[in-house]
Order: sequence, then structure tokens, then C-alpha cells
Amino acid sequence: MTEIPKTMQAVVMHAPEDYRLEERAVPTPSADELLIRVEAVGVCASDLKAYAGAAKFWGDENRERWVQPGIIPGHEITGEIVSGSEEALAKHGAALGDRIVVEQIVPCGECMYCQRGWYWMCDPHDMFGFKSFNGGMAEFMIVPPLARVHTISKEIAPQHAAYAEPLSCSMHAVERAELQFDDVVVIAGAGPIGLGAIIGAAHKNPKLVIALDFDDDKLELAKKCGADLTLNPSKVDLDAEIRALTGGYGADVYIECTGHPSAVPQGLNLLRKLGTFVEYSVFKEPVSVDWSIISDDKELDVRGAHLGPHTWPAAIKIIEKGDLPLDEICTHQFALADFQQALDSVADSAGASVKVSILPGL
Repeated sequence: MTEIPKTMQAVVMHAPEDYRLEERAVPTPSADELLIRVEAVGVCASDLKAYAGAAKFWGDENRERWVQPGIIPGHEITGEIVSGSEEALAKHGAALGDRIVVEQIVPCGECMYCQRGWYWMCDPHDMFGFKSFNGGMAEFMIVPPLARVHTISKEIAPQHAAYAEPLSCSMHAVERAELQFDDVVVIAGAGPIGLGAIIGAAHKNPKLVIALDFDDDKLELAKKCGADLTLNPSKVDLDAEIRALTGGYGADVYIECTGHPSAVPQGLNLLRKLGTFVEYSVFKEPVSVDWSIISDDKELDVRGAHLGPHTWPAAIKIIEKGDLPLDEICTHQFALADFQQALDSVADSAGASVKVSILPGL
């Protein structure tokens, strides 16, 4: 069992572009809490947008600030349980020494959304690494009683285990699309979320899964994740290609996983009439589109997707079975002290990274 020190290193957010490595006391779990030694935490595009000061997180004239200065970021978390009472362990169906992955949200259990079973839309919306609860960019972390945790094999690399979070999110986006066997599905983006959506869609066995990205190396990776066809928008006429594949009609489903504003009108234009558009990304700034395409022109179904409700067991199963080329997806791992390099690697869209993780034990 891991010896628990008195202090630990942690990344602390103070303001946009002001994150600092600090020494903090290792937290002591209360009777209903667990303490985990963090083995890996993924660095998400949302982490990057929060670091950059996006209004969604830090607020502006139209919205209140959501993130809390002084909190430890990181929400793609895996770690070993090193302390916890019998009560807390039983609550989570776990044992000391187990490796767990932790869902991003800590639902209150009392609001209308929680009471109706929509826990992922919980009204207070307390999230690890953003609001109310410290996240995983630290050597140790508290798991509160209302958190949702899942055990995962210790036989896989920690950065692969932490990929359960983005993969569960991707699979929820696929669930929102309600794919049919005859569907032609276009997935925009072959980053961590897009790749997860590709394998999730491929497991649904639609007629065709098409991946879009400007990076040919990522498109090769998309093929390994189950894409039937890959297209680089800088090299082909997407509209012509998709129409040629669909008898001139357009795609049945478009899942947006890039977070780039241009991918939104692109999807609206590539869809057939009565098609389905699923938006997963978090955008730094508001995005405008011609809503007449959605209504009068095509009568589209436009659906949002948030977090990964009910998809974690399936995501974990895919990871444990080895169905994904995770060594090629989880490309870069950094020590806690190198958190700035990790953030910069995610920001470098032209770089070689796909999924970036921080391993506090390095």
C-alpha cells in the first residue's frame, strides 16, 4: 500500500494563464470520502480553454464566472485508492488498492435533473477541476461520497485508463445520434473525442463511418479506430464527395468533435434533409450559423451532448479489451512539474500530440 506523505505537489489555477505548481497538504478523507493517489490525468481541450480565459469558464458581461480560482484542475482522472473507511469503500463498491476512474461531475442528487435521473445535467453542476472539487493535477485527490466511480484494470497503462473519460463522452455523442444500420455518419475531427466517436459509431455498425480532419496522420489513426473512409477537407471537395457517396442526398448524421467554428456550418451543409447534427465540442467563442438551413431548408434534428452518462462501463470494456490503438492515441505524457508543456502541447494543433496526459508519478 502506498505510504501517504504529509504534503504534495499540485497545479493550482489562479486566473487565466496563471496556473502555478504549489505545495499543498495531502487532504485527509472524512468518513464518507476516499483518497486516491493520482496515476494519470488527461489534459482536455476544456482545460486549455479554461486556461486561456474562455468566457464559458471565467464569465463575461453575459454570464457569471463558473470556475473557482484556487482550485486544482483536471477531470480525466484515474488513481489508486489509498485510504477510505469501510463505509466509503462500500458506497463505491471498491476496495483499498483498487484503481478507479472518476466521472467528471459530482451530482447533488437533489435537484430536478438528478431526481429525474438526468444526473449529468445536475443543476449545481459541481465538476472536478473546475468548481467545488479539486481535480487530478495533483499527487493525491479526494473522492467525495456523491462522486461516481468505476474500477478499471491495473494491467493497462495509467494514461490509457484515464482515456475512459473522453471515450465515455464520445460514446454519449454517438448515443445521442441514435444511429441506424443504413446511416452514413460523418465525424468531424480525429482528436481524442473524435476518435472515440469513431469507434463508438463503428460499434453501432452503420452503413459508413467517415472521418474528417486536416491532419493525415490523425486520419490514419481514425482508420485504426474503425473509420471506413477518411477525408481531408483541405484536399477534397467535401460536399461533392459526400453527395457522391449518398446518391446526391447528403449524410444522415454529422457529429461535431473539433471545437472549431467552421465545422458547424460545414456539418449543416453536408447533411441531407431530415438529418441529425450532434454537437459535442466546447467553443471558446459564440458560433453563428444560418438557422434557415436547420428549419426551412432541411428540418434538421440538432442535438447537444454533454459528458458521458451511462457510457463508462462500455468505455472501460473497450479499453480493457484492447480494441483501440491506445499507444498511438495517448501520445504524450508529462510530469506534474511540466504541466505548462502539457497545456502547450494541447494548444499546438499542428503538433504531433493526440491525447496529452500528466502522470504525477513521473
